[in-house]
Amino acid sequence: MAWLRGGVTGALIVLSTLIVFTLMLLPAMARQVLPAGAPRLFCDQALNFLATGWVAMNNAWLATAASLPWQVCGLGGLMPHRSYLVSINHQCWADILILQRIFHHRIPFLRPFLKRELRPASAIGLAWRVLDFPFVRCNSESDAGHGDLATTRSACQKYKRTPTAVLGFAEGARFTAARHASQRSPYRHLLMPKVNGLGVALATMGEQFDALLDVTIVYPDGAPRLWDLMCGRAGAVCVNVRRRRVPSGVVGGDLVRDQAYRRRVRAWLAEQWAEKDRLIDARLAAHRAGREPRAG
Repeated sequence: MAWLRGGVTGALIVLSTLIVFTLMLLPAMARQVLPAGAPRLFCDQALNFLATGWVAMNNAWLATAASLPWQVCGLGGLMPHRSYLVSINHQCWADILILQRIFHHRIPFLRPFLKRELRPASAIGLAWRVLDFPFVRCNSESDAGHGDLATTRSACQKYKRTPTAVLGFAEGARFTAARHASQRSPYRHLLMPKVNGLGVALATMGEQFDALLDVTIVYPDGAPRLWDLMCGRAGAVCVNVRRRRVPSGVVGGDLVRDQAYRRRVRAWLAEQWAEKDRLIDARLAAHRAGREPRAG
């Protein structure tokens, strides 16, 4: 029964999260008092090990819940000891779980740029801060100010101690028909990309990234809810990963004062989004063709 599977899966997620979070407390507190250098690096590695273990537990139940084989391409040549900037179109909450599964042990632990409004004084919010997740204001393009740059630079200094993968949702919110209509987006399947999150990452640590991993995710049967995923009703999942070189012209600029730099980042994102839109069209058309009965 789907609802029973969903309930058991949800209970396992809560239990594993509480266990891993509790184990994180000791290295997190030790990191605050130990001298810089090898002792803090050891604490960082311990935290990454625990976070990676939590992802492995999620992957275990996700593998049993996937109702159809996933179509994934573009994972060749990735290395867990290199740093990457990961960009994806945002369809639903399942996106992050799917990314964690396909990139597990292929790239470092994913650290998403999160909206500052999502920084609650709760266990999960504390875990995000312990793992040095960057927080930025993403409500409008004008919100990427000096405060965000300074905060992110501080977080990125920690990333220099160990390889990392920073995840950015350039659209700033999950895709919905209402948001798409209100934006008058020129793309059929995507919201307008914003400069903020990815722009801050490029401005503060662009030179550290080995490459941009441009991820396009498509749900031909419709974007699943998290509950659908836990119940094994996710449907088809198609993921395309394209490795892109990060141009020097979009690295290390000033998003606030340098409007030419902001325009370069925006143009670079717009080019990627146009390609994503065409790729999603092709994936959906192929899926529909596969379902249509053959003539004769």
